[in-house]
Amino acid sequence: MIRAFGVSDAGKVRKSNEDKFVSDPSYGLFAVADGMGGHKAGEVAAQLAIDAMTGFITRSDKDYDVTWPYGIDDTLSFDGNRLRTAIFLANRKVFRAAESSDDYGGMGTTIVSVLITGPQAAIASVGDSRVYLLSGGSIEQLTADDSWAATILAQDPAMKPEDIAQHPMRNVLTNVLGGRPTVDVDVTERVLVGGEVLLLCSDGIHGVLDRDVLQEVLRNTPDEERAAQAIVDMALDRGSRDNVTALVVRYEPGA
Repeated sequence: MIRAFGVSDAGKVRKSNEDKFVSDPSYGLFAVADGMGGHKAGEVAAQLAIDAMTGFITRSDKDYDVTWPYGIDDTLSFDGNRLRTAIFLANRKVFRAAESSDDYGGMGTTIVSVLITGPQAAIASVGDSRVYLLSGGSIEQLTADDSWAATILAQDPAMKPEDIAQHPMRNVLTNVLGGRPTVDVDVTERVLVGGEVLLLCSDGIHGVLDRDVLQEVLRNTPDEERAAQAIVDMALDRGSRDNVTALVVRYEPGA
């Protein structure tokens, strides 16, 4: 059984909420998108991405004859390819919308998503929204940020995180949905163990709450709704100036 709950808040600074999420245990689909762009274009981009992804995942559920418009990655499972294709389709949807209207020009969105069937989980990401896993009381980040800061750290491990934290380009993204006709998608797969907890969140959360804080909340709050709300409230209390979204997913086999 999968139990999940998501909380999203515009925050204390932004007038609108450009974060969107989907939580659908019946299809095992969970995703968070953080849109960007003026005149509510970011809100549109995030919703288009969520809708396009959800549409393909629901259409392809257990349909092994589904059409694969972007081919198949032989290194991935059926569900891994479903998630990969869903994100490619989401990118196309956002890109075409941005190209078709001056109001939407330059809009884009991040996305992180998890597709769970039985104990198998496929995880995909574009941008700097994140997926964390709490397992055995310890937390780890399952996704890599597509950001200038992450790129610099990968190229120069000697660079100090505190120096990057002050750099004016620290929040520049290197990969988003809708920025170009094609997108780089990172898809990984793993087997879940009973009691493990996934956290999907936007940068409004992880920008102010580090792993230790998230680990403590998830470890000490077994209720998904309370955990998600606590994470959002804590991010706002600690001065997050962005939209904030936390989606907590707990896996329990055979329940």
